[in-house]
Amino acid sequence: MRPTPLPNNQAAHPHQFALFGQRRFAPFFGTVFLGAVNDNLLKFAIALLLTYQVSVPWLPPQVVGPALGAIFILPSVLLSATAGQWADKLDLTRLMRMAKSAEIVMMLLASWALWQHKVGLLLLCVFLSGVHVTVFSTSKYAYLPRHLSAGELTGGNGLLEMGTFTAILLGTLLGGVLMAPHVGGVGLLTAVLLGVAVCGRVCAQYMPVTPSMSPALRINWNPLAETWRNLDRIHHQPVLLMCLLGISWMWFFGAVFLSLFPLLAKTVLHAQEDIASMLLVISSVGVAGGALLCEYVSRGRRSEAPSLGLVLLGGLGMGVFGLDLSWVINHIAHDPGMASISAYTMHDFAVRPLHWRGVVDQVLMSMSIGLFSVPLYAQMQYLAEPARRARVIAANNILNAVFILLCALMTWALSAAGWGVGAIFATCASLHLVVLLVTLWWQPVLWHQSMALVRRWCGT
Repeated sequence: MRPTPLPNNQAAHPHQFALFGQRRFAPFFGTVFLGAVNDNLLKFAIALLLTYQVSVPWLPPQVVGPALGAIFILPSVLLSATAGQWADKLDLTRLMRMAKSAEIVMMLLASWALWQHKVGLLLLCVFLSGVHVTVFSTSKYAYLPRHLSAGELTGGNGLLEMGTFTAILLGTLLGGVLMAPHVGGVGLLTAVLLGVAVCGRVCAQYMPVTPSMSPALRINWNPLAETWRNLDRIHHQPVLLMCLLGISWMWFFGAVFLSLFPLLAKTVLHAQEDIASMLLVISSVGVAGGALLCEYVSRGRRSEAPSLGLVLLGGLGMGVFGLDLSWVINHIAHDPGMASISAYTMHDFAVRPLHWRGVVDQVLMSMSIGLFSVPLYAQMQYLAEPARRARVIAANNILNAVFILLCALMTWALSAAGWGVGAIFATCASLHLVVLLVTLWWQPVLWHQSMALVRRWCGT
């Protein structure tokens, strides 16, 4: 069954921040948020250690980043189908508590490996961290519709996406700070890793029971066969299939821009790593802001199903502001004044108005990603059959990994062909607009619900 709508006499418009005061959401949010912080903190700290402090012949510094990224995402491809089945078969809260207990053991192992500089064990810990992410990326989206009403799904997913991107940013920044020798080095880093893991396990203990929807499910240990079976069932629900493909496309689009920020900072802006970090901060804050706006902009009621009305608005923003950002980058790259800059500073940024235009584009494009993705997640949860919901989400996770891989291949091919950052961004944004038009033709529901949202805002 679908989430039970609340009576119409309750608040006409849901208030997502009120969920932070309720047991059905607050401990869950804390559990997911702290887990995401720890996963990204560990991954980035290991990347810094293997890049700057510990070197082995079989893992040169220039391939550390891509190698860790591949190891981290590998469990999503291999284990998502199985994780989805377990999430449907077991009590979701119990499964997440088990994962948090395992995280403490994993962080103990990682702490010892960091102290001893055991490279093989560090790579194993990155893989185990990817397993932790795989379990939670399936369980967290299956948990929300079990405890939130239909009208609360947009706000709840907005908070969850805001928390996810904030946690990724916080974990990455903490990893850089804690690995600095003058701050504390490995000693302080391991203390934080263990402390955050324990706090996450405490939060999980206060989550309400979430009984299994399919206790008699027999586990299919063949991930390819199980994934194909789930996609075949989804194929007969075109709107649900559109939601899954839309979410995966969002990750493709975002990965193009995020993966090229270091190259943009180095080759176009002639800047150091701090500027690349600033670009990451801007994007993360933008996505989080857009996610939080979804509930207010959608103007939904607690008794209503989540709407797709914001998807078209967010999709247009992603394409338009992405194209303008590529135009700005192209003009910066051909600016004669930039060629004379050996070390890009904030003063160089401030005196060039075009650079401010690029920041505005980046913020609005990132906010558009939040507006685009949150309604798709909410609609996916609402439409998925409750007894199979976790397996649908698991199939989506695998599609996400495939699309991110395709993004990496496209970016590599265009870079190898000599295309600059601006040209690659323009290609991605243009391709996105084409995909959006094709989707509107395939599923007119996007247009109809967008117009319904406009009418609601106009009071007609």
